Amino acid sequence: MIDFSVAIRLYNGALTLPKILDALSLQAISSSINWEIIIVDNNSVDGTVDIVHRYQQTWTACALRYVLEARQGASFARRRAIVEAQGTWIGFLDDDNIPDSHWVQSAYEFGCTHPKAAAFGSQIHPNYETPPPANFERIAPFIPVVERQEEVCFTTGWRAMSNLVPPGAGLVILRQAWLDNVPYPLTLRGPVGNSLNLKGEDVEALLYLKKANWEIWFNPLMHIEHQIPSWRFEKSYLLRFFHGIGLSKYATRMVGISPWRRPLWVLLFMGNDCRKLLLHLVKHHRHLNRDVVSAAELQLLISSLLSPFYAWKQRLYNRGESSSSDFIPAHDLGKKSKLGKKASALPKS
Repeated sequence: MIDFSVAIRLYNGALTLPKILDALSLQAISSSINWEIIIVDNNSVDGTVDIVHRYQQTWTACALRYVLEARQGASFARRRAIVEAQGTWIGFLDDDNIPDSHWVQSAYEFGCTHPKAAAFGSQIHPNYETPPPANFERIAPFIPVVERQEEVCFTTGWRAMSNLVPPGAGLVILRQAWLDNVPYPLTLRGPVGNSLNLKGEDVEALLYLKKANWEIWFNPLMHIEHQIPSWRFEKSYLLRFFHGIGLSKYATRMVGISPWRRPLWVLLFMGNDCRKLLLHLVKHHRHLNRDVVSAAELQLLISSLLSPFYAWKQRLYNRGESSSSDFIPAHDLGKKSKLGKKASALPKS
């Protein structure tokens, strides 16, 4: 039986994959924990498979498996990892996340001591290639950068009434809870290629767990380092990034809201978005051209306001495809898992 699976999702991550695997090879982990690593290659073209094969020749820390997910999109890669994983818990690392030496042990212990938790996030420490712009702390949680010292439960108190959840980077999930409660496919498919218009798939999934009365936590004892290149501070990128986040708002806001109530809630959300937008313009209009953070925040507010129209347009465009409410039960996913392993896993030499 596998206790913990580490799932590395990557697309053209050949430059950073060795750093991630080297960090995982140095994990200070109890010998009583049976764990594995699954690398989900989201159709890379940069030699990722060769790097994995090279590591498999000498890897002894745990099982090291490779899976190809040819369908582009973060949600496809995440689902494939969940289907393939054998662990009770699955910890996710993106191709720019380097875990510290206690990440697996801390994650497993937290899961064991929080039996009602279906997911919990890590501290995410930035490794900036160049210094971030002024006022960057206002948008840092979106990048994401998360540094705090206390445990947080997102399903109690005022947070239970919000859509606040931990980011997907460094996220650990209870596999069976996800399979039982998160529909497939999600409305939001995640970044595809250079498009950022369907971001927010992690938030959408976690909100389904929240809706099912599972606990969602932040664990301050888990640490990963997020590699943040300088191009992520460029205005053109940040505007596209926050445009995508804003467009996802309708999908995440509607999780748990019955269809007959949605028109009213759309009007309420749009009214609140208009209020925030006007306040932001009053406060920051003089320096929007030179303050990239204020410009990014403005883009987020505008796109959030427009998100219902974008969602309705996408629904019309995708008519005839599978609905986002289609649900694949856990036992069917298990059948697909066995087929996937035979077709795409690289054997150890």
